[in-house]
Amino acid sequence: MSPDKPFLYQRHTGRSLTRREFEEDVVERVRGEVERHSMFGPGDTVLLAVSGGKDSFVLADVLSRIHSPGKLVAVTVLEGIEKLVREREAALMKRFLRELGIEHHVVSFKEIYGVTMDEIVRRSIERGLSESPCTFCGVLKRRAINRFARMIGATRVATAHNLDDEVQTIVMNILRGDTIRLPRLHPRAPRLSEKFVPRIKPLRKIYEYETTAYAYMKGYWFQAGICPHVDLKPTLRTIVRKIIYAAEAAEPGFALRFLEAVDRIAEERLGSIEGLPRLPVCRICGEPTSYGREICKVCELLLKIGVPPTG
Repeated sequence: MSPDKPFLYQRHTGRSLTRREFEEDVVERVRGEVERHSMFGPGDTVLLAVSGGKDSFVLADVLSRIHSPGKLVAVTVLEGIEKLVREREAALMKRFLRELGIEHHVVSFKEIYGVTMDEIVRRSIERGLSESPCTFCGVLKRRAINRFARMIGATRVATAHNLDDEVQTIVMNILRGDTIRLPRLHPRAPRLSEKFVPRIKPLRKIYEYETTAYAYMKGYWFQAGICPHVDLKPTLRTIVRKIIYAAEAAEPGFALRFLEAVDRIAEERLGSIEGLPRLPVCRICGEPTSYGREICKVCELLLKIGVPPTG
């Protein structure tokens, strides 16, 4: 394709962009979001939480352009889902990161918790638990990444959540009546525990269709499979995703405008969480837990499936 021919129609702006224009647009929008919220500085060591999917590729590619690759480290957490063959993705990601000069590590649920995600699902079904596989996967993965970040001395953890992901999370919290989380989702939200390495989401203003197009444009192979456990229990996210896609189709730019509006509201409420006390620690593992809880969510979930949690 000629570099001067339109490559992507950007629905939220109504512009047709060439490959070069699209690439520059994504990089500059990410750079702008990083600078606006002071997500990291020249001296920060940023841990990239990469799965091997398209968003992970875009995260690594773009951040390597706006931050020194020597200050970037990556980690992939293998959940242990046989049908996804994630080891292949991890190997491809490692090769790509090596070309960028980014150190890459791989850890697994099996080595950290003693069980794979497939085993967790089997145990959960046997015990008739109400939690969805996504709940187990998300909670355990966040803990694994945070601990690894502390272990290597990272000062920031960058995740590859895109605009669609961020808006879905916000709407889910609103529907659950958990509006206290809105300011805590803001990029400048204060830390409530020294054990939490600050998390940043540089792609939070980039649509998923744009990360898909960016990865395709760069010729990056990305995961096309769907997790076999995702539909075992219907999740609120699945419902919310369909609603947001419908709203975006009817009003292009809806998701971006929604996030920017929520950001403004959250900024006005940041002071409400700055004075909160430090989070308590779990009496089993010593990691942070929610106010009023003696046992953290990780330990609670592991106990439910009969896996003894460790400190």
